[in-house]
Amino acid sequence: MSTLKPLEHLDPARFDTPAILKKLASSSRQLAELKGMAASIPNQGILINTLGLQEAKDSSEIENIVTTHDELFKGDVHPDAFADPATKEVLRYRQALRFGFEQVRTSGLLSANHIVGIQAELERNNAGFRKLPGTALKDGGGQTVYTPPQDPAEIVALMSGLERFMNDDTLFAADPLIKMALMHHQFESIHPFYDGNGRTGRILNVLYLVKEGLLEIPVLYLSSHIVQTKADYYRLLQTVRDNDTWEDWVLYMLQAVEITARQTVTTVQAIKAALFDYKHRIRSGFKFYSQDLINNLFMHPYTKIEFVQRDLQVSRLTATKYLDALVDGGFLGKQKVGRSNYYVNTALNGILLEQHRAAR
Repeated sequence: MSTLKPLEHLDPARFDTPAILKKLASSSRQLAELKGMAASIPNQGILINTLGLQEAKDSSEIENIVTTHDELFKGDVHPDAFADPATKEVLRYRQALRFGFEQVRTSGLLSANHIVGIQAELERNNAGFRKLPGTALKDGGGQTVYTPPQDPAEIVALMSGLERFMNDDTLFAADPLIKMALMHHQFESIHPFYDGNGRTGRILNVLYLVKEGLLEIPVLYLSSHIVQTKADYYRLLQTVRDNDTWEDWVLYMLQAVEITARQTVTTVQAIKAALFDYKHRIRSGFKFYSQDLINNLFMHPYTKIEFVQRDLQVSRLTATKYLDALVDGGFLGKQKVGRSNYYVNTALNGILLEQHRAAR
């Protein structure tokens, strides 16, 4: 049996330190600002889609699944025709995120079954929780640094305990941001799946914040910060196991929330400004302006004729005329790959690339 214990064995009072309370206040303020800013975008699906792509890329990069923005945005438009294996895997991450968000929005809960479903979307299998021994976490030199629980019954029991911790507010009297930090560590330490544990755990972070009402939609993604502080992330995960340094881990996660929320506010502001700029200029310059057209252009960094046909209920010829007119007007760039044309929202693409650079 492992030595992993349910989180309620911890004393909530140990997190009432001046450093944690100060960082909790500043990270909560930034998160509240992000919630308000995200709510000011008329079509929430735009943020879920575009920022979800960014998160999928960053979270997968932590696991050394690397793709470029160009490949990712092309794969979003033509997942079967052009997406390489890494890009397809990144796109599955966004699908898993959407699946989890729908479960939380519908049920108001974050259950063990939801977590199994998220991992199944990621990995495209139904293996469920680990049933065979042999899983161990190794460092860069191949040395085992941590052995998670091996007994299938213990894994199920620990995941049931984590489910209670996430959903029963009376079980542990602490701020949701502190609880998010604790549950993320617990999930990664249980390591319940054969594969996809890191990415599933990062999806759980934002879904828990949605469940707790700290966000209305999943737009806070910590993966960009973790990519930048990967050594600290793994070191702090392990020192909790070795030395019970929970306070250091909580501070790291609160700092990640604060920095990421601040960066995301800037990105959402930029998307909002670009959206209204396009709306104003297209409305004043083109008779075919519609809100559905604006939504289409900002739902995908790259769009295609078929998307415009579908969203505007127009013919292929008409959709092509609209898009080519917007290319001539400087709103879109046009790329030809094989027999397909991609239409790049130059403003949105620039914002997402800038966000990526700023996070670096």
